[in-house]
Amino acid sequence: MDLQQITKDTAKVLTSYLTYQAVRTVVTQLSETNPPLAIWLNGFSSTDKIQDGEAYLRELLQADQELALRIMTVRAHLAEEVAGFLPEMVRTGTRQANMEHRRQYLEQLTQLHTTSDDSPSDPGSKSESNLDNLSD
Repeated sequence: MDLQQITKDTAKVLTSYLTYQAVRTVVTQLSETNPPLAIWLNGFSSTDKIQDGEAYLRELLQADQELALRIMTVRAHLAEEVAGFLPEMVRTGTRQANMEHRRQYLEQLTQLHTTSDDSPSDPGSKSESNLDNLSD
């Protein structure tokens, strides 16, 4: 496991996501102040190129420098705002999600085990023997 590469890849994905969020923010702002430009930016951003935030910004700089700079400013602000909370939120979220997945998996195993233990010919006798086992 190459933790350094995983860290770099994670940072790239996060930066691209912040670019996406910045674009959404700018489109919302423009919808109120300059609807035609909002429509143009939304169309420009609707292709898969926004998956790579840096490639997207390079293209946008060629098409509309002012919008690209605005999006970079919003992205930098978002990064500043979320950076402090992110490590603990990721750790906590991962722990909680893993615990929930494990709980659901154990419930499924228990239901499968209980279902396979039940005898269709005499369902009452199995329940009685289970009660006897619990009292031992």
